[in-house]
Amino acid sequence: MTQISSTINSALTLSCPLVFRLLLICGLVGAFWSGVVTAENLPSRNIFLADSHNAMAHNDPAQQDAQMLAGPSGPSRRLTDDEIQYLHTGPAHFGQVISGKYADGKRVFWGNGIDRIVKVDYDTYELIDEYPFPGTTYYDEARADASIARFDENNSGLFALVHAFQEASKLRDLANLYTVLDHEHNYYIGSKTGQILVFGDEDPADSRSHIVKKGEFQFPSVVTGPVMGLSMTYDGWLIAATEHGYIVAVSRDLSQFHWVRLNHSEGAEDKATKPTGYGWIRNAFAIDEDGGIYIASQEHMHKVVWTGERLSIDERDGAWSAPYLNGWGHGSGATPSLMGFGDEDQFVVITDGEPQMNMLLFWRNGIPENWEQLPNAPSRRIAGQLPVTMGDPSLTQIQSEQSVVVSGYGAMVVNNAPRNVPWYLPERATGLLVGYLGSNPEYQPYGLQKFEWNPDAQTLEYAWVNKDISSPSSVPTVGILSDRVYFIGARDNEFTLEALNWSTGESDFHYVIGGQRYNVMYSGTSIDEDGRIHYGTPWGRVRLLPLEPSNDTTGSVGTVNK
Repeated sequence: MTQISSTINSALTLSCPLVFRLLLICGLVGAFWSGVVTAENLPSRNIFLADSHNAMAHNDPAQQDAQMLAGPSGPSRRLTDDEIQYLHTGPAHFGQVISGKYADGKRVFWGNGIDRIVKVDYDTYELIDEYPFPGTTYYDEARADASIARFDENNSGLFALVHAFQEASKLRDLANLYTVLDHEHNYYIGSKTGQILVFGDEDPADSRSHIVKKGEFQFPSVVTGPVMGLSMTYDGWLIAATEHGYIVAVSRDLSQFHWVRLNHSEGAEDKATKPTGYGWIRNAFAIDEDGGIYIASQEHMHKVVWTGERLSIDERDGAWSAPYLNGWGHGSGATPSLMGFGDEDQFVVITDGEPQMNMLLFWRNGIPENWEQLPNAPSRRIAGQLPVTMGDPSLTQIQSEQSVVVSGYGAMVVNNAPRNVPWYLPERATGLLVGYLGSNPEYQPYGLQKFEWNPDAQTLEYAWVNKDISSPSSVPTVGILSDRVYFIGARDNEFTLEALNWSTGESDFHYVIGGQRYNVMYSGTSIDEDGRIHYGTPWGRVRLLPLEPSNDTTGSVGTVNK
């Protein structure tokens, strides 16, 4: 989700029903038997997080953007109005999380943006309660509708860019971007001002109760920089990373803490080449079940180890730092993702900082004794390094502000570079083209590319490329039981749900959603416990409820309007 803060701030500088459970089990067995997925290539569930498939940004501590769920199955068509639920939540609700079941048997969604926290009913998608942030402007629905209407009228050219710039100006105060929901329905938020805030229910047993603030933890003065990521270890400690290279562990009751500073972070306070989002640390991080914390700085990939009692950067505890190529100068735009579990080869995956970025796999733990350093790789720890080409041999420059989508040994990136940039637009403002105007054919980028680790040959290989489908700014997700990757795309200046076959890259189907009200603007695509697709828009949240039953044989299920 760091693409939100980096792109916008840079521009401004200038429980499941029984039937579903049975289908899920059958789909899982079928997928296991066919080799689509095995238990080894999935991260363990963190029991301290909410008992759902989406308890935090990028779903879970592994940050794969892959869920053991089945999404919709098509066929391609335009969705009707009663198949689209739109909820005004105020601006910048880029992500939302799903609770476990309360004592009353219900689930809820939690989410927040610039001006408020919202709690939404899981079944009806109606607002239960909201908590306005003190001292912030509250944005009502009338303002949102007026802005949407202007984009529907015109989303190309100078006047559209002026409108986009005006709308983006409210995101100057974007904070509280990274959230975690625990198994006791506590909602943790990391802030720009070095705080962890915790919110929850007035009555913890009642899913319908009001939102209340339960506490806050202020980092010690020596720990500086905005919070760039928030997660939770497998023994229940909150982990935060700041832009200046500090890693902080805080107990869930906020009574204890530990901190450490990353190697090579000297002077990190001065290394922001742009506003927040392009600092020494730009992104969130991944955590494994053994306490490994994987975070990328501007020129290095780091592993910090949480021992259960302290944070360590000592190699004797298994920690390491390894350089990667950074010719672009701004570092990786990707949140690290974990690949490989159990007896599999185990990696942490990012894209690097070259102008034409490379897909990178780092050995997560020990490097095989007979491993030889790859040609042109700056570290022996790099297991795979291949340029992202999007199938275009003439391509010399491409950078993405998305995390790498990982499922099994596959890793996929999208193209977020606008296909045309007006001559008068500064480079730092190009994110407006794909953020606010990305459905317009004049600007929308095309291309998705998947890579695959070959465990027999011990090499990273190209798997497939799709040059015909556009994902302007959506963060995709893999529905493992459907063997599909889902994301919000665009066709004919309307937003769509796109579904590609994860194994082949071919388009399985698409749904036409509609106009500018449904702009994805850097939001993550997610699947809920009942197979419905969710994502955020500039002013609200969307849930898709296609009505037809599924005829899919790969384990996916049809969804119904609830």
